Amino acid sequence: MNLNPKIESSSVNCYSPMAVYDLSNYMFDTFIQSKVFDYDQVVILCIGSDRSTGDSLGPLVGYKLKSMLFKHKEVVLLGTLDEPVHAKNLEEKIEYIYANFSNPFILAIDASLGQFDKIGFINIRKGPLKPGLGVNKILPTIGHVSITGVVNASGIMEYVVLQNTRLNLVMRMAEVISKSIHLCMIKYKKIKSN
Repeated sequence: MNLNPKIESSSVNCYSPMAVYDLSNYMFDTFIQSKVFDYDQVVILCIGSDRSTGDSLGPLVGYKLKSMLFKHKEVVLLGTLDEPVHAKNLEEKIEYIYANFSNPFILAIDASLGQFDKIGFINIRKGPLKPGLGVNKILPTIGHVSITGVVNASGIMEYVVLQNTRLNLVMRMAEVISKSIHLCMIKYKKIKSN
């Protein structure tokens, strides 16, 4: 009997009272499965635009993490409200990561569209993120682990749907994701320093 089954992906409802705790645990388990300690540092890449409510999840997570991660020298944060990483500069940022950091472990975060009953769910999975998929853009895949937040329903007129996403939902998801990453990084730092 396998007491620690391999989890390829997990979901957390951002409205759950245990959302931060559950997501941070899933995240740490996924990091371990992805052999995070074989890498030199963690790069957190928050993808999205501050020009669209639905697409602002990544930059909002980056904004919130900026003040939380100041003590973590082995963690690099890219993509905030001040300096967003979006479709127009994503390739440039990926080149920057591989040119400036040796052996980086990349955690990629982005908003997504999904089924109506999955709105508000945060998904974490082992493997890369495919940014732009919800709006039919072809962008490079990135990440050893990816987090996506379902901010609205997919189907038709995705750009309009993203523009008409409730800011309250996006802020709540950003809060859960940023706090979860912070807790996960505390565990990561503790184990790495031993």
